[in-house]
Amino acid sequence: MTAAGSKRLRIDNDAVARAEAALAAMSVNFEDWLQAEITRLNKAMSTVNAEGRSETGMEALYHRAHDLKGLGATYGYPIISQISGTLCRLIDSAEKRLTSPLPLIEVHVEAIKAAARNKITTDEDAIGRALVKELETKVAAFDRDA
Repeated sequence: MTAAGSKRLRIDNDAVARAEAALAAMSVNFEDWLQAEITRLNKAMSTVNAEGRSETGMEALYHRAHDLKGLGATYGYPIISQISGTLCRLIDSAEKRLTSPLPLIEVHVEAIKAAARNKITTDEDAIGRALVKELETKVAAFDRDA
């Protein structure tokens, strides 16, 4: 074992406390930041609906979903991360972005909006659990048939 490997990791409890306090102070903005991300996703979906499935439009939609996949849990909505993750899986390649069922994509966007609007934060909520299960089942069926 190297000298560095034998040293014990020292945790600065004050630094941890400061970081937790900073995060708690920022958390008052989480709802606004989440809503801003959802607005971007909704705008991307609206563009696809208005202009059709262009490579650029579908890629923008994918990136918005991918952002929410990473940020949903951070903002206190792990269910939005789950739904966004399923949406990402549905449109994770150029081919799938052009062939995936548009109604299924739209349902994902609406589910994300509904979770935020109705304060459904996790799949411990019965409605949330059923919604996540149904979306995952539909995406798995699409993957199987593709």
